[in-house]
Order: sequence, then C-alpha cells, then structure tokens
Amino acid sequence: MARNIVKAKLDIIFKKLFTDEGNQHILQAFLSDILEIPYESINNIIVLNSEIMPENIIEKYSRMDIKMTVDGNRLINVEMQIKDEGDYKDRSMYYLSKLYGNQLKSGDGYGKLNQCISINVLNFILFDEWTDFHSSFRMREDKHNSVLTDNFIAHYFELKKIGKNFDKNNKQELWLRLINAETEDELDMLQQTGVKSIQDAVVVLHKMSADEKTRELAEMREKALHIEATEKSFAIAEGERRKEAEILANLKAMGLSEEQIKQALGK
Repeated sequence: MARNIVKAKLDIIFKKLFTDEGNQHILQAFLSDILEIPYESINNIIVLNSEIMPENIIEKYSRMDIKMTVDGNRLINVEMQIKDEGDYKDRSMYYLSKLYGNQLKSGDGYGKLNQCISINVLNFILFDEWTDFHSSFRMREDKHNSVLTDNFIAHYFELKKIGKNFDKNNKQELWLRLINAETEDELDMLQQTGVKSIQDAVVVLHKMSADEKTRELAEMREKALHIEATEKSFAIAEGERRKEAEILANLKAMGLSEEQIKQALGK
C-alpha cells in the first residue's frame, strides 16, 4: 500500500522544498525548467523571504510565497495556491504590480525598474478556455501583438490539467507532477526519470516526510487552511441568506402573496 507523504502543493512544504538551507540548486533548476532558460544563465539567487515565522503557519489568510532577486536584475515571485477563491487573476496581478512598483526608492528614475516575473502554481483550473497546463501573459498591443515590455510577465501552471500520460522529457510537467504527488509511488516514478534535479527534490521530500517536526508543521498549516476555507464558506452562505431575506421583505412590502413569493424565489 502506498504511504502518504508531505505534499509539495501544501504551501509551507512548497516553500521549504525550495528555500531550506542546501536546496538552492533545486530552486535554480526549478526556475530554469519552469521559465525555460539555461541553468547556467542563473548565477545568483537571493531569496528575500526564506524565513517561515511560527505565526505564519497557523495564521489565516497568510501568504507563503517565495520572493527573490536573480542576478541582481530580475525579481521573481513564486506562489503555490491550493484553493480557488474566485479572484486569483486580480490577486496575482495586484501582487505582480506591487512587486514591480515597490522597486523604486525616492529619487530613482524609471529606468532602474527591473524585470518582474510571477510564477503561480495552482491546484485548480483558472483558464477554462484551453487545456494547456502552462499559460503566460505579458503586455502586448492589441492589433499588432507587439510586446510593450518584457518587464512584467505572469506565468500560471494548473496542476489539474496534467494528463495521465507521463512525458519524462517535459521538465515543466515533471516539476508539476512532483508538486502534485501525494504518495511514495508517485515520487518513485519521478525518481526513475533520471533527471538529477527532480531526483534531488524527491530525496528532499522523502526526508521531510520522515521528519516528525515537518509533518507536524504540515498538519498545523492544513488545519489553518481548513479553518480559513470554512470561515469563507460560512461568510458566503450568510451573505446569500441575508440577500434572500432582504428580497423576501421587499416582495412582501409589494403585497405579493406567499404563492407569488415562492414562484419569484424559485421555490
């Protein structure tokens, strides 16, 4: 029977996989494969928020993103989003624009703005329009499709769009399968691909799965996310209840009978 593992799609495990001490080569390989740029072209990665504060683990609505500078001229933000809250397109654009705008200090010219890239790994479908698991966006002219600037790029990777067929030559897919893995059997399949960076990441996940403290952190984080989701569902249901009560009161004020009100409310 396949044993459970700590899941890399849980944001705290995702962050530890790529930012814990000794794992920078895994982060470098991930960026290289996901962004499809040469590994050797990435020379210096500085993670700006590697520390995971205890309060962030149990705090509702906290973000476990990874913000970094690459070679001093590129800002990258990586986020693992587990649940669809209905506003992720707007949310991701807000954080990308914030990352871009916060670069300048007082007196700096706009020429000092560096490229900003957001990498969003999603455990839900964001784009129903196509089946590709990878979508990328940048600012283009509508008629001529000319790129205005390469300084503002957003990548989205949808785990739910990974097919059943295993393509070991597609490194983007391999990383997504690693992040999406829930059993040791799935990790073992990835270990057999022969891709060194993927194999190294599998080893790290096995070690984290065997570490009692890491498992406890994962359980605490999952509990906090569950509470958050429950509270949001309750708030939505309560909002709908109040809206229906308001409509009911208005219909009664209009003098409608109970039968007419039931028909109006579709009951």
